[in-house]
Parts: sequence; C-alpha cells; structure tokens
Amino acid sequence: MIILNILALLVLFCNVYAFVDIVLGMRKLRTLGNIKPHGSASPSPMVSVIVPACNEEDTIEPALRSLLTLDYDNIEILVVNDRSTDSTGEVLQHMQSEYPKLQILTISTLPDGWLGKNNALHQGALQAKGDYLLLTDADILFAQSTLSRAVSLMLSEKLDHLSLIFKNIARGALLNAMMVDAGGGLFFLFKPWKVSDPESKHFMGVGAFNLIKKTVYMEIGGHKAIKMHPIDDIMLGKVIKQSGFKQECVTAYDFLQVHWYDSTRKMIQGLMKNIFALYDFRITYATIAVCVIFVLTILPLWVVFLTTGTTRVICALCVGIRLISAAYGARVTGTIYKTLPFSLVTPYINIYIIVTGVVKTLAGKGIEWRGTHYPLDKLKESPPIL
Repeated sequence: MIILNILALLVLFCNVYAFVDIVLGMRKLRTLGNIKPHGSASPSPMVSVIVPACNEEDTIEPALRSLLTLDYDNIEILVVNDRSTDSTGEVLQHMQSEYPKLQILTISTLPDGWLGKNNALHQGALQAKGDYLLLTDADILFAQSTLSRAVSLMLSEKLDHLSLIFKNIARGALLNAMMVDAGGGLFFLFKPWKVSDPESKHFMGVGAFNLIKKTVYMEIGGHKAIKMHPIDDIMLGKVIKQSGFKQECVTAYDFLQVHWYDSTRKMIQGLMKNIFALYDFRITYATIAVCVIFVLTILPLWVVFLTTGTTRVICALCVGIRLISAAYGARVTGTIYKTLPFSLVTPYINIYIIVTGVVKTLAGKGIEWRGTHYPLDKLKESPPIL
C-alpha cells in the first residue's frame, strides 16, 4: 500500500507540475491586442500573404474576404491552388473578378519527394515580391488590424519570425474538449513562451499565421529541408530557430479565428495522419506517449473507484487537477465550460488516435493526405521534430 501511495503521489506531482508550467508559461506570452498597429507615418514593408488551397471550396471565400479587409496598406495576396478537384478554382476565379489584385498560382502536378502543402507554400514564396511572407491557411478568419499589429511587433523587436496562436470557433462539447486537450499538450511539449529566448532550444510555428522575413526564408532554403514533413508549420519554426534567427510566439485569440475541425470525427482523422510524425515515426516514442497518457489521465479515475483510503484521496486530487486544467483551458481559449466532463473522455480518444494512426501508417506504408499517398520511407527522411 505504501508503494501504491508513493506512485499515486508521483502521478499527482506530474499533473500539478504540468498544470503550473502551462499556467505560468501562458502568462509570459504577449497578447497581440497589446501591440499598437503599424503607424501610417512609418514606411510599411511589403507583405506577401501566401494561401495554399487544396479542395477548399467551403472555406476559401470567407478566408480571402477577411484577408482583403486587412487595414495594412502594402500587401499582396497570392493563393496557390494546389491540384484542387472540387470547385476551389471556380471560387478563386470569381473572387479574382471581384478583386483583380488577387493573384492565383495554379499547380497541376506534385514534384517527387514533396508534400503538397509544403510544395505549394514553397512555390508561392518563390513568386512572392514582399519583404515579409505571411504563410497562412485557407480557412483562417483575420481581424482587420491583425497584420498591422503583427508587422509592428516584427519591426519594433527586430524579429525574423512571428507566429500567432489562434482561437478555435468550432462548436461541440466533445470537439472543444479535444481541442483544449490537444492545445495543452502542444503547449507543454513546445513551450511557446520560451521561443523568444535565444538561449532556449524551444521553437514554434503555427500554420494559421507564420510571418517570416523573406530573406530568412530564402537563407534557410524555404521548405526544402522539411519538404516531406507532415507537421510543416512547427518544423519551419524549428529550422528558423536552429539557424540562429529571432523568433516569437504571441496569442491572438481576438484577431485570428478558425473552425479548426468541423466535427470530432474529422479531428480524429486529421490528427491520425500526422500523429506518428510527432513521434518521429518511432514506435518506442509512440508507446511511451500512450503509457504516459494512460498513467497520468486515465488510471487515477479508475483507482478512485477501485481503492480506498489515502490512495483514493490522492487519485481524486489527480482527477480534480485535470478538471481544473480543462477549466483553465476553456477560459483562456473562450470555449464553453460544459466541455469539462468530456475532458475525462478525451484521453481514451487520444490513445485511440495514436495507436490507430501508427497502425494505419505502418500498414499503409505511408499516409494519405488530400488524395495523395506519401510513402513512409520518404517521410522518415525528414528531420526529427523532437
């Protein structure tokens, strides 16, 4: 019983440590709303916004309209239509007839050894004329001053790379609980509050908003170094940081929003395709992750019902910490508090995603993404993320 209590205390310590680390870390992150927009009296560097789009007929128009209302005065918007088979092309042609300055680059074939999105971003960057490149997705909604504030921060802090953390506006209690859980895990793993420290090895990149100096992008070789990595946004941040450039990550919940996934099923499918890449395609790492999730988030609740005395009390505290963590995540991200009970369910889903994602990747000898099969041996050639 003493050994069991010691193990329970260790689990409690790990849960408390993770919660405190995230809370204290989040308080260190700057908020975009506290950054003044770039003043019209100062010269505005040209920003090229690059939007890769593959079968985005449902989201591309509202995303582009939000970009077209940005109050930044020196901007070009380049959409890369990457082998779309739906009506994305027609939507883009309609938008271009309404906004002639909108540029469209159409890609009909995928070069060998490239993931589609990575190639689309790379080709768009090569064509871009701006001093800065804003790499974003085809489903992001921008507030008017988002880019102006971001450029102001880039210039004042002499940054080479800035990423913004967005707000998820999807509906559904279970879906939002999964997103809070995923966000907490990523924050604990990558610690975005440390990326601005040149002495820290931590790095960050966000697919919704990666703003980079074009000279820096070209110096690191663009997406070539990570051309087959499924987690391209974070990996780009890693290459930039390891190359010695200045990087920062800022929260922008009121300025950058997205329906990250439309449903729980789509989120599970979306995470499955790249979850193995998060563990560098190593079964050992994935197995450790499953064990950690089980011991820290699932086992304590089981123990509450299966034991008595001190062990039950300690594990009940573990469950309480998890609920408090979920409540904190819901408050910070603006999600609904009725997601809290589902935070006790999401660990099972996370384990299912990891196990199924690994099995499918190994069985299929690669991943399927937007209608293209990417072989596992090529994916493994990518640099490690951890």
